[in-house]
Amino acid sequence: MTVYQQITRNKLIAILRGAAPSEVVRIATALYEGGIRLLEITMNSEAPLQAIEQVADKLGDAMIIGAGTVLDAAHAADAVRAGARFILSPVVEERVIDASKRLGAVSIPGAYTATEIYTAHKAGADIVKVFPANSPAYIKDLRAPLPHIPLLPTGGITPENIGAYLKTGAVGFGIGSALVDTKQPVTDAYLETLKENARQFVQAIQS
Repeated sequence: MTVYQQITRNKLIAILRGAAPSEVVRIATALYEGGIRLLEITMNSEAPLQAIEQVADKLGDAMIIGAGTVLDAAHAADAVRAGARFILSPVVEERVIDASKRLGAVSIPGAYTATEIYTAHKAGADIVKVFPANSPAYIKDLRAPLPHIPLLPTGGITPENIGAYLKTGAVGFGIGSALVDTKQPVTDAYLETLKENARQFVQAIQS
């Protein structure tokens, strides 16, 4: 199964931003045990390349690792070398799209308007992250003229509203603080909470 197929099948990308490098593997393992199979480690975290390497080494193909907040082609290349298999950006930067594709990674730039989404797709994006997602109605409105472009709403997605987003035809979702709160101490109790949060999201898209 390709990475693109893994993303569109599993749908839930857990966004890990700002976690201590020493805790990343524990957090990733808890997410995996809760049913998450896709993890984004943002490049504006502490030692992100080290974190990507550690999770890739520990979990291997069991969890697909991506790099987020990638703003230039050099960082995309660094992330892929570290083990990232998909590259997310908050913006449409064609050099990042080109580098990601050239390196064999799935390209997921961020956009908001219909024009930005179309531009990203035309530049070679595999999936376009819609950020901020705002509402299921907005995603539905975007898909009306652009049904051929795979969209990944990100921002404000919860177990309570993800079903409505799923009905719009979105191929996946970026889940941040509603799933992982990196401000919390990483205790055994927190890791159990994390597993339960993950299970709730998984159940929400399966129901």
